[in-house]
Amino acid sequence: MLNVVIDISHHQANVDFNAVAAAGIVGVIHKATAGTSFVDNRYAERKPRALAAGLLWGAYHWGVGDATAAAQAAHFLAVAQPDAQTLLALDYEPNVAGSHRLGPDMTTQQASQFVEAINTAHGRYPLLYTGLAMAGHIPDLPQCPLWWAGYSHAPHGIPATWPTWTLWQYTGDGLGPQPHTVDGIAGPIDRDQFNGDLDGLKKLWVP
Repeated sequence: MLNVVIDISHHQANVDFNAVAAAGIVGVIHKATAGTSFVDNRYAERKPRALAAGLLWGAYHWGVGDATAAAQAAHFLAVAQPDAQTLLALDYEPNVAGSHRLGPDMTTQQASQFVEAINTAHGRYPLLYTGLAMAGHIPDLPQCPLWWAGYSHAPHGIPATWPTWTLWQYTGDGLGPQPHTVDGIAGPIDRDQFNGDLDGLKKLWVP
C-alpha cells in the first residue's frame, strides 16, 4: 500500500502544495461541488498550484438526494473542468454535517445515473467514495473503482461487488491510525492509501 494521497476541501484554510509534495504526497483529491449549487471556493485557485508543484489532481462531488443526477453531474463537470489527467470521484455518504441533516441522501439509482453521466461526458467512470455509514444502500457499480472510508487499522466490510478496494481513506476527523497530518497543511486531514504501487497509482489517474 502507498500512503501518498490526501483529500481536502475549503476546510483546510492554508495549503502549501510545494511542502505537501516534498513530504511525499503524490495525489490530491479536492472537493469541487455538492448538489447543484454548492461550489468549493478554493477549488479553482488550488488546482493550478497543485499541478505546478507536480502533484496529481482529482476532484470529487458530494452527492445529494434532492436534485437529479443529471443536474448534479453537469454542475460538477462545469466546476471541476476535468482534463484527461483529472481523477474524478462521487462522494456517496450520508447528507449530514455533524449531527445536522442537510437533506435526503443520494439514492442508489441517482448514484448509478450520476456515474453514467460522468462516463458519457468524460470517457471514464469516477471513483465511488463510500463506507460502512451507507451499508445496505451502496449501489452495485463495479465499473467504478472503490474508494473506501474506514477509520481502523485495516479496511473491512468491503461490499461483495468489488473484489478489493482501490483507495482507502484510513483517517478523518482525527480518527484512525497515524499519520493524520502532512507538512504544508495545518492540523489533521483526510489521508488515503492506494492498493498498489506508484505505477499503478499513476495509471489510476491516467490510464
